[in-house]
Amino acid sequence: MTDPSSALSRRTLVTALGATAAALATAPAAHAAAPATPTAPATPGAPSPAGPADRTVTVPATRARSATGRAAATARTDFPIHYVGVSWDGPRRGGAIRLHHEGTGPGAWQPLTAGCAGGPDLPGGPGSGAAATGAAVLVPAGGAVGYDLRLPDGAADLRATALDTTQGPARTATLSPTAPVTFCGVEYLSRAAWGADESKRFKNGVENSPAKYYPLQTLTVHHTDTPNADADPAATVRAIYEYHAVTQDWGDIGYHFLIDEAGRIYEGRWSGDDGLPAHDADGNAVTAFHTAGFNSGNLGIALLGTLTGQEPTAKARRSLTLLLALLTRTHGLDPQAHVTFVNPVNGVTKPVDLISGHRDWLATDCPGGTMYATLPALRAEVAAL
Repeated sequence: MTDPSSALSRRTLVTALGATAAALATAPAAHAAAPATPTAPATPGAPSPAGPADRTVTVPATRARSATGRAAATARTDFPIHYVGVSWDGPRRGGAIRLHHEGTGPGAWQPLTAGCAGGPDLPGGPGSGAAATGAAVLVPAGGAVGYDLRLPDGAADLRATALDTTQGPARTATLSPTAPVTFCGVEYLSRAAWGADESKRFKNGVENSPAKYYPLQTLTVHHTDTPNADADPAATVRAIYEYHAVTQDWGDIGYHFLIDEAGRIYEGRWSGDDGLPAHDADGNAVTAFHTAGFNSGNLGIALLGTLTGQEPTAKARRSLTLLLALLTRTHGLDPQAHVTFVNPVNGVTKPVDLISGHRDWLATDCPGGTMYATLPALRAEVAAL
């Protein structure tokens, strides 16, 4: 096992990734895990190949209406709402939302349950971070035209955003023909391919959360607590991005990778322009905001959907297994090890399985009870590849 405190050089990392991918390609489970190379995002619009120097994809721009405090408790929009992102500080339970649909008025009140909580690492702050004392949830809205929120007693600092990621004006993104569509043999959708608007990483013209990099120590599995059987997972990824980057003010999406039910892998947190997702040119992992207080050196992979009462699909599980095997082998990590994580930002330590679930770090249901129960088997599957 390599010393996790020493960074890999880019050449060493790329060589190791290639060798690892080649070895994993001989494993039946790994071969089945790789989804077909995407030729279009799972949203309205299609790629328009115009020669090797000009490949584009067209996706809907995200429309959002955000508010804070009392102004966030009620909203009406002139666009169909597909998700409502809500967060507050204080009691995690007791919130509710009712949706307004055109021609039918307000619906029934629905409880708001805290989702997959993230947040930044705070220098000198507590290991649990601020997210442990509040709630954050992304609510599917089904094309509603408005909503009302009801919060528990003692809640404060309400933040809410109505989101449309499917019917906004078309945005065209150019995909460089030299950029890889595979992560050393593992196919994935780049940020441009799923429609990330890179301007959302900036606030008042300044990058809101500049990238920071640390040697990889651990990997954490999440679920996004969004609907299962998602007909448009790329639109859901864009909703999560807007909610994390803008509503939560994190400057970017909180995960390094996301995986949908078809097994497609999505590049998450921006890590630079060198074409190597989740890493810098020296092989260190970019810090994302998926496990508040324990982010730096901890790579987060989120399965799209809610896994409290059902397991991930076989395709999603195979892609997760392959991606974990690629990362652990490349970085010389034992997927079945129990380690002591040391946060390089604030010195907080945590004994944890090298491949863990979000609830091993914080008080959360993530990655869902059903998924969490399968983690011992997942570690063994990763080790066997």
